[in-house]
Formats: sequence, C-alpha cells, structure tokens
Amino acid sequence: RRKQISVRGIAGLGDVAEVRKSFNRHLHFTLVKDRNVATPRDYYFALAHTVRDHLVGRWIRTQQHYYERDPKRIYYLSLEFYMGRTLQNTMVNLGLQNACDEAIYQLGLDLEELEEIEEDAGLGNGGLGRLAACFLDSMATLGLAAYGYGIRYEFGIFNQKIVDGWQVEEADDWLRYGNPWEKARPEYMLPVHFYGRVEHTPDGVKWIDTQVVLAMPYDTPVPGYKNNTVNTMRLWSAKAPNDFNLQEFNMGDYIEAVLDRNLAENISRVLYPNDNFFEGKELRLKQEYFVVAATLQDIIRRFKASKFGSTDSVRTVFPSQTRTETIKSVLQVAIQLNDTHPALSIPELMRILVDVEKVDWDKAWEITKRTCAYTNHTVLPEALERWPVSMFEKLLPRHLEIIYALNQMHLDRVAALYPGDIDRLRRMSVIEEGDCKRINMAHLCVIGSHAVNGVARIHSDIVKNSVFKDFYELEPEKFQNKTNGITPRRWLLLCNPGLADVIAEKIGEGFVTDLSQLKKLLDFIDNETFIRDVAKVKQENKLKFAAYLEEQYKVKINPMSMFDVQVKRIHEYKRQLLNCLHAITLYNRIRCNPSKSFVPRTIMIGGKAAPGYHMAKMIIKLITSIGEVINNDPYVGDKLKVIFLENYRVSLAEKVIPAADLSQQISTAGTEASGTGNMKFMVNGALTIGTMDGANVEMAEEAGEENLFIFGMRVEDVEALDQKGYNAREYYESLPELRQAIDQISSGFFSPRDPGCFRDVVNMLMYHDRFKVFADYEAYIKCQGQVDQLFMDPREWTRKVIRNIACSGKFSSDRTITEYAREIWGVEPSATAIPPPNIPRN
Repeated sequence: RRKQISVRGIAGLGDVAEVRKSFNRHLHFTLVKDRNVATPRDYYFALAHTVRDHLVGRWIRTQQHYYERDPKRIYYLSLEFYMGRTLQNTMVNLGLQNACDEAIYQLGLDLEELEEIEEDAGLGNGGLGRLAACFLDSMATLGLAAYGYGIRYEFGIFNQKIVDGWQVEEADDWLRYGNPWEKARPEYMLPVHFYGRVEHTPDGVKWIDTQVVLAMPYDTPVPGYKNNTVNTMRLWSAKAPNDFNLQEFNMGDYIEAVLDRNLAENISRVLYPNDNFFEGKELRLKQEYFVVAATLQDIIRRFKASKFGSTDSVRTVFPSQTRTETIKSVLQVAIQLNDTHPALSIPELMRILVDVEKVDWDKAWEITKRTCAYTNHTVLPEALERWPVSMFEKLLPRHLEIIYALNQMHLDRVAALYPGDIDRLRRMSVIEEGDCKRINMAHLCVIGSHAVNGVARIHSDIVKNSVFKDFYELEPEKFQNKTNGITPRRWLLLCNPGLADVIAEKIGEGFVTDLSQLKKLLDFIDNETFIRDVAKVKQENKLKFAAYLEEQYKVKINPMSMFDVQVKRIHEYKRQLLNCLHAITLYNRIRCNPSKSFVPRTIMIGGKAAPGYHMAKMIIKLITSIGEVINNDPYVGDKLKVIFLENYRVSLAEKVIPAADLSQQISTAGTEASGTGNMKFMVNGALTIGTMDGANVEMAEEAGEENLFIFGMRVEDVEALDQKGYNAREYYESLPELRQAIDQISSGFFSPRDPGCFRDVVNMLMYHDRFKVFADYEAYIKCQGQVDQLFMDPREWTRKVIRNIACSGKFSSDRTITEYAREIWGVEPSATAIPPPNIPRN
C-alpha cells in the first residue's frame, strides 16, 4: 500500500467517508445495471466517477467565472494531445489522493491496481503531443482562460508488440470500455465543408456544392493544481450528416449509402503515427482542415456570445469601423499553432472574416496576424509540411485562392524591399514551383503570425539563422525563443512521490507550483542525511521497476546495476545506434577480460518506430538481437544486460524515469529541437550523458557543464564536417573497437540465423549516415568511461544528482507558459484561486 504523502493532500476523516460513500453509490449503480459481481474494471470506473464528481462543480464554476470576467481567451490548436492516464493526475491536482487512497484501502482494494486498469489516452506520437498535454496542465494551474482544441481519434498511437525481435503494431482501441473523463456536447455540433467550387458574385465570394461532415465536440476537464480552476480540452469527432450520400442513392442502394457514412467518419478514426516526418496523404489534410474549421467556428461563436458581445456591436458583427475597434476585438483571442499542422487556421480565419463576416481584406489580414502565433518544432527537412497544390485545388479550392492572394501580397512587399532579388523571392514564396507545385506551410505560418518561436535557445537560433533566415531579416521582431518545459505535477509529484516528499521535508511544498524553489536544495548538497535519503528513494524506485519488469515481461535484472536509459521515438537522428555500439563495445571488453571488475549496467532502450520507417524498425531488431546475445552469454552474467522496453508510452515513462540513473540524450548537435524527456530525467534524479543539442545546452548552463556528461561535436563542428565531407570509413579504419563492433553486426554475430539481416544498417552507417554516428563514437565511449568512474563513488554521484535536481527549476512548463502568456498572448497569469463550489460566489 502506498504510504500517505504530505504533498498529496491531507486525508481528513470527512473526506475519506465522503469518498467511500460516493464510490459505493457509483459501484451500486454500475452493478444494478449489469450484474451482481464487481470486476476490477467496475471498481476503476466507480472511482473515476467519484473523482469526476469533484471536478464537475469546479468546471462549471470556472466557465461561469470566465463568462463574467470575459478575459482574453487562449486557444491552443494541436493535432496531438498525448495525455496518458487521467485518474491519478486529477486526484493529485484536486488534493484528493490521500483521501482516495485511504478510502479504497478501507474498502479492501488497492488504489495502484485500479490506476493500472486505465487506458492511456495516446492521442500523440511523442514530444509535440506530450508538450501540448503539459501546457494544458500549466495553463489551468496559472489560471489562464485557455482551451485545447484537437481531434478525438478513435485509435491513438498503436500498441507495440515485439515478436521475434521485430516491432509489430496493434490498433489502440482505447475507447473500447468507454471514457469516464469526456462529455459529448452534441448541442455544439458544427458543419465542416470539403471539395466544391468557388463562385465570385457581386455579393462576394461563395464556396458552393461542398460535401459536409459534422464535427461533434467531446469535452475533457483539465484541472489546475489546487486552484479550483478547471479548463476544457475540446476534441472533435467526425459524424456523417443524416442525409449523407442519400441524394445520390435516391433510385439506388440505400444500404450502400448508409455504409458510405464511414467515409466521412474516417476523418477522426486514427492518429497518423509519424514523428518528425511528413506523409502527404489526403486524409491527413482533411484531418488538419477538420480541426481548424470546427475550432474557428467555435471560437467565433464564443466571441460573439461573450458578455461583452451582447452590448457591443464589435462582437455581433465583425469590426467594420475604426482600427481601434478592430484591435480591441482581436485582443480578446489568441490562437497558438502547435507546429504547422493547424496552419490552415490562417486562410480559414481570412475566409470567415472576408467571405462570411464581410470584413475588408486588409483589416481581416491585420486581425488574422495579430491573433495567430506559430511554434516551430523541427528543423529536419523531411518533417516540413509541403502540400501539393493539386490536392488543395480539389479539397479546399477557396483556401487555395486565399493562399495565392496572401502570397502575392507577401512577395510584393519582399520585391519592394529587395528589388531584383529573384532568388530571394523564390526562397521566401509560400508556393514552391517545380514538377509538383507545393504549398510550404511553414512559410504560410510565418507570414500569417505575429510571433514565431522555437522551443529551445539553440533551436530558435537555428530557426533565425538558417531555416527562416530570410524571414528573420525581413521581420526580426517576430522571432522569439520559448524553451520547453514539463509539468512538475505529473513528472515529479505523481510519478516520484518518494522524491517529492524528501524534497518537501527540506524546502516545503512551494516548489510544486514554483519549480525554481528547487534551488534551495543547493544548501543541502553536503548534508549526509539528505544525500542518503535521495539515494534511498532512487534505490526503492529501481527495485520497484525491476519487480515490474519481472512481472510484466519475465525479465530479471540486477537492481544494483546502473540503470542506463534511452526512451524516445526510434529515429536515426536520435542515434539509438550510437547506444548500440557502446553496448557492443562493453560486451567485447567483458569477453576480452572476464575476470576484470566492471561497473554493472542495465541498458534499457524503448520507443516506437513509425510503421513505414524501415531503418527505425531495423534499429529495434538490432537492439533486441544484441540483447539476445549479451543476456544469454554466461561470461557476462550480471555485468551487462540490454533490455528493449516494449510499448513505451506515458504510463511506462512514469515508471522508468524515476528509476533511471543515466539519461541518454545523444542526438547529433543541431537536430533535436528541444527534447523534454531530458528534463524529466533531470528533475527525477538521473544524470545526463548528452550532446550539446536542444535543451541539453540550457541544462548544462543551469547545472554547470561539469555536472552533466557532455561529449561530441557542437553545431559548428557538425557544419565544419559537412563542409569537409563526412567519411565514415576513416573512423572505421582508425578505431579498432568500432571496427570490431561493425564487423560483428555485419557478419551476423548478432543474427546467426540470418547473417545478412543488418546489411542495410551497416550500409547506411558506412555510406550515407546523415547523423554522423561514427564521428562521435570515440568521444562517447570515453565519456561513458567517466560515467562508470563516478558511479563507483555513490556519494559523489548523489551529490551531482542533487545539484541537477536543484538546477532543474527552469524546465517547468509553468515558466514556459508564463513566457508565452506575457510575450506572445498578452495576458498575465493569475495566482488567485477561484472559490470552490461549496462557497457562494462573490
């Protein structure tokens, strides 16, 4: 049973009795409906409904509060929200966890077992979708009137099974048993139009003969931390209208017409499983327009219906008078585009303002730019969205016209400033000419937004100096940095209560909403009791995770070994292959000298590969094959294990991150925009081995470079090597341990039943490795030697851990969102709690 933890709320007797009573009532209704014997899932649903009851009053009150105060609304648009599980997070944020724990214990049940029944809401691929989830938590905690808008995918990110060492995908039917946290809102259902044609009439432009799909909203409450604020995440589901296709089948097949409703409803069927890769499929473009069109109608409905709107013409009809009125209305709404996926917000807002609301074009453009802001998430060229013009012509003909007109305005301005510079016009155009004309969505976002930001300082510099260099020269004031962060509620309090408690004993509980207070821990860096307590919590987490691995995967590991962890999407740029080469090098050293003492390690690698990404799938097969050989070699014994963590997801991250000793963040410098896993490991007491990439740079700056294991090329070195020409063979010839490892992979040492299995991997590494794995191999192996040295001195290791935790305060998403609020959205966070539902308003 989990011990009562101070930072999780005081369990008063009244609270416990109330939870028990409510739980029994919900359980009774479940069983009355169905059967006599309760299953564990019945208990989970009874508890979820009990906790939900505590949310509803606060949710209603928060929305009333916003209606009365009419603050500026923040709309966070994202195709992904990687939420994970909701039950424990809700208990933590409402301060109910101890009461629920005690009540459930008194009923003879185990809260952790019930929590394990909940499905992850896996509506995201990785960093970008999880960032959106952390941001929702921070926006609610900071009292912002914010809304997350996205798609309610019926199937989220696939479940990963490993069969014979290969990844196999399984559909994620996460809604199979129902979702107690969402509320369908059919009264706010909205039409979304596709296809059709454009007519230019004396009364303005008309988009006609369209196909209609309905967008049904499902609302999920987003509670702030102990401030009674409950915001809303609204996800849209596609529904066919009742007359869908029936007109075409008047004389024909009614059955066929009804079956064809699936075509419309497929829009919200499944999340595209690509991370950092653009796949130009029509269904994906439909998803992007679907979320944008439904959301913008909703935003404008709320804008017109707001309290201010019923007394001021600005709201009911869009401003057609003075510039001041225009700006006043715009200042009521901010739209943040999470990458280019919701970029169609820009032409869609123009279409609504100009075609529907009859606002003058220039005024509409002013409103659009002042409303929208764009976050860039990647510099990899293969990830940039470039849609064929032909697809737009068919699917969104009016939007294509608007994009052409916006591009013409933009290019006229550039031509006036840089006369005769044709190449600059080509580089800066939203339309890319060529065999297949394409729309560059990133360029559309830059010209249509008042702010453009990267997600770590080094990334924002690359954005300014290379990706959008021309745009930065044109409008430098637009470009900002907003270094990513993570929510300390889920990523410390919820997943590592032992550590949270040890910290709270020393510095109080203020760090939960002001993570910079962790700096106070620097005073205890030489405190023997504190050093011992931090080390003890880590060891308990390791034992717990080792037990979990044994129970779930029948894998036995040595809990005294160093837990060396790399968990993230499988991608060449993240260089899981470098990790593999280190594992093989260690193995060869042990085999070479079995009697020598080695620092025991358990190397854990986890992550999903996009189903169509051949090389990523080969990397998984290589990891599992290396594990197969090393883990069964009697010469190695407990000294080294290589484990592939199957089906890495939010709920598994919450288990493995608190147990990690070493965090691997080893992407080629200049490729990882920020990373957020790096921050989770840091706050949870792992040390980082990493390159100077993404937020690692700022982590090293905060904690001191000597308190991380930094190795390898910097961005300038990578650029210099590109100039010179990277030649993998030079490293292969000059580094004997590297050559041995590559020869083993190549010869079938790790795949004896299929010796040629890894020829594609070796061929890539030797002849077309964009990410220069060999160039960092020597520095990496040497740096790992330093990791071993320090790990043999547990006191020194733990002192470094404490320093890292103490310096991780900057990486709270509360700090990130405060910067967005002040510097992009023009709103001020509020520390004042809304009165709870049991206290009368005013």
